[in-house]
Amino acid sequence: MNAPATTPAGSAAGSAVVAMTDPQLVADPYAGYDRIREEGPVRRAIALDGNPVWLVTRQADVREVMADPRVRVDPTGIPGAAQDARASQLRQIGMPEDAIGYLTGSIIDHDGADHTRLRKLVSRAFTVRRVGELRPRVEEIAADLLDRLPDPAERSLSDRADDTDLLEQYTYPLPITVICELVGVPEADRPNWRRWGATLVSMNPEAVPAAATEMIAHCHELTDRRRAEPQDDLLSALVVATDEHGDRLTDVEIVTMLLTLVFAGHETTAHLLANSAYALMTSERPQLERLLADPSGWTTAVGELMRTSGPVQIARVRYAAEDLQIGGVTIPQGDAIQPVLVAANRDPRAYDDPTRLDVTRHPAGRGDGHVGFGHGPHYCLGAALARQEGEVGLRMLFERYPRISFAGEAPQWLPLPGVRRLTALPVRLG
Repeated sequence: MNAPATTPAGSAAGSAVVAMTDPQLVADPYAGYDRIREEGPVRRAIALDGNPVWLVTRQADVREVMADPRVRVDPTGIPGAAQDARASQLRQIGMPEDAIGYLTGSIIDHDGADHTRLRKLVSRAFTVRRVGELRPRVEEIAADLLDRLPDPAERSLSDRADDTDLLEQYTYPLPITVICELVGVPEADRPNWRRWGATLVSMNPEAVPAAATEMIAHCHELTDRRRAEPQDDLLSALVVATDEHGDRLTDVEIVTMLLTLVFAGHETTAHLLANSAYALMTSERPQLERLLADPSGWTTAVGELMRTSGPVQIARVRYAAEDLQIGGVTIPQGDAIQPVLVAANRDPRAYDDPTRLDVTRHPAGRGDGHVGFGHGPHYCLGAALARQEGEVGLRMLFERYPRISFAGEAPQWLPLPGVRRLTALPVRLG
């Protein structure tokens, strides 16, 4: 990959190289990326892996990059591109070679025909109709979790030690239960997924390799069980799925798909719920009161909350398959490109008063009106399910506990670049 230039071309000329791991940027990504976006549409930066990258920050440009077939997620075969950067990172923390392919070869790591083939084999489980059929079960799971929360009438209001952690007891269990039921992960195995997920996110070299090895072995075992005894779930369907040419998924592809679906299907939704609940019970309380008065607004509200409080703030790195012009800047073939979702979703060129949460804001034109779920061929496969879980989970929480309040002194955000995740969400229910 080309080294970062002292004075990059076009609108980026003269701009200092951005360090994406800068503690100030990690601590306040909203203000930081707003400033970067307004300094120029494309900026040179040092990515999370230490390699140079172009940051694309304005919404029109982000959409263009994510939809352009000349911009790929897989650098293989692109002259000048850094090859297998994520695999190198995994090797640095001691990941066994035979595990790396499962973590770098998912549906989101493929382009073109390979990506289309994999997506077709699983997408029918996430159609709007199929997701709509799941709504009664999502509501049932949410009601059961709310029933398990401690009764505020039985607590002393002065006993802060008994505050409920909403992340641990509600916003995390809801989506992981839904996706595990859909995919076919037995209830007894679900605590392991929580443990594995937390370990992988931590990138702790002392724990990640063992957790990944254990998780992959578990998925192979589960696949073998479904092949011997099929159930009415997505994993069983993947085991027997064929495309129009009669091709089947290999066991490695099935396990990789399983890992992707379970993690992608609960981690981001859990934190969308937590981030949204925190915003609505603190700085955006008037918006919550509006929704309590008119519950029909929740569907629109979830889209706006995804725009303003989404947990994924940067999209995965992509690579220019040929020389490109983005925002008036020349991106050479092989260079890495990082779409910055948090900057695009607060772009004043796309929104009036973009920093303000407005639960009545309707998207202009077709689509989401934001890029929180991505854009183009890699648009989030489970977006319809995530929207439904967000609407059901938030509506039922605040209808049950309209006086719920944040019980912490200050929010504690996970200090990792590119994501916005609370470490806990202590609340008083009433």
